Amino acid sequence: MQLKTSAISVASALMFGLVSTAAAEDVKLPGTIAWSAYNTGTTGYNQSVAIGKALKDKYGVNLRVVPGKNDISRMSPLRNNKVQFIANGGGTYFASEGVFNFAAKSWGPQKVRLLMSATSDANISLGTAADANIKTMADLKGKRVGIVRGSPALTIGAQAALAFADLTFDDVKVVEFGGYGAMWKGMVSGQVDAAIASTVSGPTKKLQASPRGIHWPNWPHSDKAGWDRVLKVAPYFVPHVATLGTGISKEKPQEAGAYPYPILITRDDQDPALVYSMVKAIHTEYDNYKNALPAMPGWDLSKQTFKWAVPYHAAAVKYWKEIGAWTADMDAHNNALIERQNVLAEAWAKMASKDLPEDQFKAEWMKIRAAALEAKGMNPVWK
Repeated sequence: MQLKTSAISVASALMFGLVSTAAAEDVKLPGTIAWSAYNTGTTGYNQSVAIGKALKDKYGVNLRVVPGKNDISRMSPLRNNKVQFIANGGGTYFASEGVFNFAAKSWGPQKVRLLMSATSDANISLGTAADANIKTMADLKGKRVGIVRGSPALTIGAQAALAFADLTFDDVKVVEFGGYGAMWKGMVSGQVDAAIASTVSGPTKKLQASPRGIHWPNWPHSDKAGWDRVLKVAPYFVPHVATLGTGISKEKPQEAGAYPYPILITRDDQDPALVYSMVKAIHTEYDNYKNALPAMPGWDLSKQTFKWAVPYHAAAVKYWKEIGAWTADMDAHNNALIERQNVLAEAWAKMASKDLPEDQFKAEWMKIRAAALEAKGMNPVWK
């Protein structure tokens, strides 16, 4: 499950340039579209708004962005048909796998599908307050680390960061918050010393401007043992060098990790015509929003992650094939991910008759889940 940016041939890129203008005329979108995203002020929310403006200017579409403070609050509107898409993060993977908050009776594994994603020059990393004097990841021992209730993506991200230094939550003081924005306000106010974020996230700028200041400790890529520990906790992370972010530049890069963010997703049963038009519109309008924010170039064709840990929607695949960006190898990878979701769905169906308290239910599900995946030769990751 490695994040690999697809290599687009010159011929394909030229073909894309030839077809995009004509293909854009075929976009058919409703007057209003709704996405859920991270809290206002975050890079995921801001990028959604920037894309919405481009769609408004070109197609007259009103893109309503609904902020959600955690994975469940972003996913619920999609499940209930209140939004059609989510500009999501690592929680996409947890939803697909049916783990953490999605192991609850009311959820289970979700058949979510990608349209496209952004991989910018930023990292998903652990930001620290400069006055906490955390120079290396090992210096986190005994410090206060923020997490967000109901957001496995942020929590596991923090655990992965600590794992790099062979630390766990037992080695730090964990401070819980109700949302991402509240956690980073806690960084500014002195409630915590470290918190996970995209290096370009808006709230990180407030920490930098505060008396505390900001520092991003490196996760050196040469530390193979450290990275082995990271991947055991969060297999969707990969080593990545950030040259973009608060206090980060080409002259002052950061070695840490990343995964696509935002990841534009929907349900597997979403209207194919809507999915096709959505991905085509966002892609063909790239030039009209790429300069809106420093992280927007992550949506470029050359930075698309076509082989990740969650499958693409069939209508999105149709579009990427039309412009020559989709390969047979990607197809095989995608089909394997769909089969994995099917195995998880079948395993979840066995849970329907189990009348157990929530904690016991989750424990039983994780056993059944692992057994079902292993029976098909698939790695359960969590047991």
